[in-house]
Order: sequence, then C-alpha cells, then structure tokens
Amino acid sequence: MTEELEKTLIYEAKHVLEKLGEEEKKELEKLSKEYIEFLSEVKTERECVEYFTTILEKKGFKENQLERGYFVYRNKFLACWKLGRNPLTEGLRIIVSHIDTPRLDLKLHPLFEEINLAFLKTHYYGGIKKYHWVAKPLALHGTVVKKGGEVVKIVIGENKEDPVFTVCDLLPHLAKKIQGEKKLTEAIPGEKLNLLFGGIPLKNEVENKEVKEKIKLNVLKILNESYGLKEEDFVLGELQVVPAGSAREVGIDRAFIGGYGQDDRICAFTSFKAFLEVEDPEYTNLVLFMDREEIGSEGNTSAKSRIFEKMVYFLMKELKLSATPDNFFEVMSKTKAISADVTAGIDPNYLEVHDKLNDAKMGCGVAVSRYTGHGGKYMASEAHVEFLAWLLENWDKEGVVYQVVSMGKVDEGGGGTVSKHFASYGLDIVDAGPPLLSMHSPFEISHKADLYMTYKGFKVFLKI
Repeated sequence: MTEELEKTLIYEAKHVLEKLGEEEKKELEKLSKEYIEFLSEVKTERECVEYFTTILEKKGFKENQLERGYFVYRNKFLACWKLGRNPLTEGLRIIVSHIDTPRLDLKLHPLFEEINLAFLKTHYYGGIKKYHWVAKPLALHGTVVKKGGEVVKIVIGENKEDPVFTVCDLLPHLAKKIQGEKKLTEAIPGEKLNLLFGGIPLKNEVENKEVKEKIKLNVLKILNESYGLKEEDFVLGELQVVPAGSAREVGIDRAFIGGYGQDDRICAFTSFKAFLEVEDPEYTNLVLFMDREEIGSEGNTSAKSRIFEKMVYFLMKELKLSATPDNFFEVMSKTKAISADVTAGIDPNYLEVHDKLNDAKMGCGVAVSRYTGHGGKYMASEAHVEFLAWLLENWDKEGVVYQVVSMGKVDEGGGGTVSKHFASYGLDIVDAGPPLLSMHSPFEISHKADLYMTYKGFKVFLKI
C-alpha cells in the first residue's frame, strides 16, 4: 500500500536514458552528431541565418512565399513558416529562440602596436566572465561592408592551416598584486581583453627612411592582400572574436556535448529541425530566430523591435484577412508560443546557489521554466497554468520527458528571456529548453538526452 502510494503520489525526476528504447537512443546519437557539426560551423548570427536559409531553399521554401516561406531582416533575424489546416484566426504555434551569443566584438578603431606586438582592442558583448577569454585559442568571424557596397566575409582560425589568436594573461610569478589580491570580477579588466594579432615587422624597402609601427603596417598589408581592407574599414565591420575549433563530445561515456554558443543555438537548432519535419500542421507554424537577446533585446532585429508584428500582418494580408489591430490581437489571443531558451543545470560543485527541489537536472529532459526574472519575480514572464497544463498533457501523450524548473535560489540572481516581450501581445507563452553547465562560457555543456527531448518536445508542440 505504501509503495503504491509512493509510486502514485510522489514526484521524482527520471533520467531520459532510463526511459528510451534502443531505436530512440540511435535517433539521439544521430541528432547529436548533426548538432555538433552545426555548432562547430555556426558561430555568429549572420552565419546562423545563412545556414538555415540555405537549407530552407533546398527544401522548397521561398522568401515571402505564403504557403511555405521565410523572411530575413538585416541578415540577423529569420522567420520561417508553414500554413496550417486551421485558419489564421484560430491562432498560430510559435517557437522563438535567439541566435546571438556572448563574445568579444572588435572596437571601432581596434588595431594598435605596442613594444613589438600588434593587438586588436575588443568590447565584450553580453554577460561574460572576462577571465574565461584569456590564454585560449580564438578565431575571428565577421563581415565588413566597404564604402562601395562590397561585402567581405572573414573567418580566420577555424581551418587547420589558419593561425589563431589569443588574449594574453599574466604569468603567476608577477600576478600577486595586480590580479591575485583583486576580486575575481576585477582581475581581468575589459580594457585588457586585447587580441594578440601580429609580431613581424614590415621589411623597409627604402633605405634611410624610418617606418613607424612596422608590425601594425605589416598586419594591414596582410589584411589588404587577403581581403582588400584598409584600417579605416574596421569601422564598417561586424567582427566577432569567438573560441576557435569544433564542438566535442564530453565524458568517457560521451554523454555530453561541449562547445561555444549553445545558449541559445541549441534551441535554434532543435526548433528549426522540428519545424522542417512537421508536415501539414494543424495550426500555422511560425518559427523565429532573433538577435540581441544577450544585451536586453535592444535594436531592430530583436524581440523588442516590431519586426514580429510585420510577420503576422504579412500573413494576415496575404490570407485576405483585414490587417487591423483588432484582428491582430484576436489572432494573438488564440496563439500559443514557446520561448525556446536554455536554463542553468544543477552543478553539484556549486550547490550553494541551487535549489535542488526546483532547479533543472542534467539528463532529465527538456526544462520548462514557468517563470523567469529575479528576486520577487521582478521582470518575470510567468505562464498561465491552464496553458502549461495543456502543453504538458500533450507532451505526456507523446512520451516527451520534461522537468518543470526554476533557476537558482531566490536571492542569488536569475535571468530573463524574450518571453516577456512576446507575452505583451496577449499570447500564451512559456520558456522551454535544455539545461546547460558552464553557461555563458566559451565551452558550454549540454546533455545529449536533453538535446533530444527538446527537439521532440518542440516537434510535438508544432503538430498540435
């Protein structure tokens, strides 16, 4: 009797791999391999949009096509859709993720020479721990648009033949006062995150003529010969410093995936794959990939912009539905959405910041965050329980393994996502995605089981 009550009434998170059959385990490994390849190749917003649109075109999607279409804005925002069997007035199924990640951006005038070394000055983007970015191999990815309109794409540091770059750290022998006696957050100042970029002086071909900054000039000569760039072109560049190299399997049992940018490209990847595989959906599917979430969703490619409204109004007009605010909000009131974003997995080494009853456990499935925000639920988006019950009931029917979670102890901090911006339209939305370890570091860790269940959960959601 007691055993039956315990089984019936007590909740206990179960490991995904204890519930999967052999066929699904094979699917999990196949998905993980595909994800590792994606994560290794795609390291900026522009690269993500280009990667996805290339696949969409191969699958028959066309830009601004009604039935199966997509829309790109400023090369850093992507929306793709499939019309459903039900009319648009019955609402949409939306999944939104963000494709920007914490990194180092080059400053406007980055290049300088000091004591026989050439460096590039950087400005960090998003929430990073600055000490994560020193003494490690780094690559340079980005785009420069020259004054004549020519677009120059740059990727240096990913091929075996490429050089890599690094931010130098101070040796322990000299670091006692300047680093060792400071707070962790102060030991590496942002202004010292300078990228080591060159060290060979340009050969002086004119005798008796003094050449200033020979190493800087040699670096510029290489950039000019390789890419046609001058120093003034840096101000027209979006150049990002990211970890060099591929994502990898982690653990002797290969349980985990380690790599840069999993917040939030793991959700971008799983939602995109789920979207492609759902044929003839009941409700119109709209999947969004947005920019600037890591800096508060500012700018015209972010969730705070009105680009989402443009997408819905476009569909309304193409379907001969009067594109009025009243009709827009009527559609929104019947729309269900997932803010696809990661959360913090419990790290046993830092239990003092976690709530073991409520935080996400690695390997226990897609993590549903009913509310976000921080102390006192400030700036939180909180899903209504009626919507959450509907979602979880459907996931139960389809064998999706999930966990309903929060993030950290109440007074330790918290975090926000794009869900609050979309909730303002009146639609139902909840955050869901896999938990990560080492989030916002250059080498984030996900569990293959959570990757798989996130993909499966998104696919079920888009079907129903």
